[in-house]
Amino acid sequence: MKAVKDRDTLYSQPLDKLVDFNFDEKVANVFPDMINRSVPGYASIVAMTGILSAEFYQPETSCYDLGCSLGASSLSMAKAINDPNLNITAVDNSQAMLEKAQTLLEQSGNNENNLSCINFICDDINQIDINNASVVVMNFTLQFIAPERRSDLLKKIYHGMKKDGILILSEKLNYTDKDQQQLLIDMHHFFKKANGYSQLEISQKRQTLENVLLPETLEQHKVRLKKVGFRQTEQWFQCFNFSSIIAIK
Repeated sequence: MKAVKDRDTLYSQPLDKLVDFNFDEKVANVFPDMINRSVPGYASIVAMTGILSAEFYQPETSCYDLGCSLGASSLSMAKAINDPNLNITAVDNSQAMLEKAQTLLEQSGNNENNLSCINFICDDINQIDINNASVVVMNFTLQFIAPERRSDLLKKIYHGMKKDGILILSEKLNYTDKDQQQLLIDMHHFFKKANGYSQLEISQKRQTLENVLLPETLEQHKVRLKKVGFRQTEQWFQCFNFSSIIAIK
């Protein structure tokens, strides 16, 4: 995708009232800048999503990008998987994010790939059907789902997948050890400061996310995935308190 010039300054001034974070039009307009300055290793995760998808993709099956935001993971898959019949279903519940995703896709200027394989759908990922999937991607999505609904969602994904299919699950992690937790939080804040965020911006955004982004431990994720039925789960990436897991059916 072409670089987006809009810089994230949403929390640069003191706000009288902080409301829960949501992926509205304001966020959609600055999201590429926000995610790259806020999530360490995000670009690497997106790039590897395409590489892993290409290796595990099975012909005549489908790919899903659940919580697709601006479609970066979908585009990575589309570029990496060499199949003229490729079908990627990209789902998000934010119409503003999907409209921006479609605009960025049209502006990508990549004439070597047929990007019409990406089908954007505005819906709740808890409500959609998963069918005949060999690749399912959830990059920083499950953490926004209510904890009591996570198992049912993963069960649905598992049952909609082909044998040997993969789930790529990227999440912000929590830690039971208080010292470890604080150290990793501090390192994440160092990262954001190095990328130009002020202490005010970091503090205000953290407060807006407290009720909507609910991280879990790596062990909780791996135990849940095994209970659902995945035969192998491996953590393949971590930077500070951000991680990605591959789960194989």
